Amino acid sequence: MNSIVPSSLLSFCMTFVSCIAKESPQQVSKESSILIENDNKYMEIATFAGGCFWCTEAIFLEIKGVKKVVSGYIGGTTLNPTYSEICTGTTGHAEAIQITFDPSEVGFEDLLEVFFGTHDPTTLNRQGADVGTQYRSAIFYHSEDQMKKAQNYITLIAKEKLYDREIVTKVSPATKFYDAEDYHQNYYNQNASQGYCQMVIAPKLEKLRKYYSSKLK
Repeated sequence: MNSIVPSSLLSFCMTFVSCIAKESPQQVSKESSILIENDNKYMEIATFAGGCFWCTEAIFLEIKGVKKVVSGYIGGTTLNPTYSEICTGTTGHAEAIQITFDPSEVGFEDLLEVFFGTHDPTTLNRQGADVGTQYRSAIFYHSEDQMKKAQNYITLIAKEKLYDREIVTKVSPATKFYDAEDYHQNYYNQNASQGYCQMVIAPKLEKLRKYYSSKLK
């Protein structure tokens, strides 16, 4: 994998250690998907899958403009899946995060930059030692605008040949997102001394802070 990513999208090699009723797509609008929080500010939602959600959650919690990150499951066929079911790889779901962000502070393209710069989009159903469809690379869009931006971004980095292998990230309409169990939420910040956090997540965050300092809170 080539570690160079386009323009300000400085990529870095990541260290990987294993962590261990059919849904219909949500209606997609032509505009950005937005919601209104209690402070009456317009927010947008993004849903990414890029391997173990403990890692992706920890990364995006540090990004400026991100208001909330929820770890969960999406893209499968089992209703109300559990973590133990997800780990079998038979439910069809991906471990994913759903990000609520303020588009006046951070753009969807900025999130794409961080997403592609912090995982390997060229390994099919795998991130390092984590193997299975639940660890696939995927973007689940909530609007036509997000779909086009994601597709254009993939086309750009493929054209620039920033990776030695083909990008396998799938761009699909968002289906029902199931929140993961409570102990998975904010996992790194609540378990920073745990072995996996020290060995895998901490080094990723260190590199994130080095290469993406302008995007951090």
